[in-house]
Amino acid sequence: MELEKIFDRALAHVFSKRKFFFVFSVLVLCGFFTVICKTLALGAGHWVSVSLTFLPIFLCTGFLLSAGVVLTRAYHNELKKHPYSIVKILQESWQMLLNICYISLPLVLAYLLLWMFMGAFYLLKELPLLGNIIGALLAFAPFMLMLVAILLGIFSIVVLFFATPEAALKTGVKLELIPSIWKRLKVRVLSNAAFLVLGMLPAGVCIALLYVAAYLTGENFFGNVKFVSKLFHHFFLMVPFCALLAPSVIFFFNFAAESFILYRKKEKDCQV
Repeated sequence: MELEKIFDRALAHVFSKRKFFFVFSVLVLCGFFTVICKTLALGAGHWVSVSLTFLPIFLCTGFLLSAGVVLTRAYHNELKKHPYSIVKILQESWQMLLNICYISLPLVLAYLLLWMFMGAFYLLKELPLLGNIIGALLAFAPFMLMLVAILLGIFSIVVLFFATPEAALKTGVKLELIPSIWKRLKVRVLSNAAFLVLGMLPAGVCIALLYVAAYLTGENFFGNVKFVSKLFHHFFLMVPFCALLAPSVIFFFNFAAESFILYRKKEKDCQV
């Protein structure tokens, strides 16, 4: 079965020291932003706390897009059995890495706009006498804003999966990138959704297990520590978290490249 074949091949090329240390470094950088935001959210108001929960997702998307381009090109060289160096790929792709980071900017700006709207509803709710009435009448609005924020987070994962191999192996970061991705997504909706879910599966399971372990650790050992101590606790928990997550992130981009290669192959077969 073709799906099983590409899944096994993507999995077989996960365990590489060069790719592991590269991904680990990127994840530590993303984890640092996440820890800062999580720590700042402690003791903050609901509006600030919610905003700092989602903000690291969109900030880290740019870093992961750049890392995905490097991993995709490294994986392509592995499939072709060509020697490669992560440093050399970085040197040859630095312009593309900078350009692809800009793809995440609309996500960040859209979320900041949602954040401002959410703040407006919090202000209306605090109005004397009328605040509770307005909050009850407009309860659907914060619900819709939170839903849109969640959808933006899901969309950022879709961008990582479909934009990275397209930019790394075909179009680069050009005007053709978005139409090319849209053309792929609208042709084979079910297969694309299945590829995305399978690519996310190892990372999703890994994140769930690590998050539960980190939560239980925090509740049992770090429940009543001070602000600065909690910052250091989060940071040193984040390091093994990133190390254990790195292989599933490598698989995610390997499988994204495999699904793109399979799509291109079927597209060429249809043209013939």
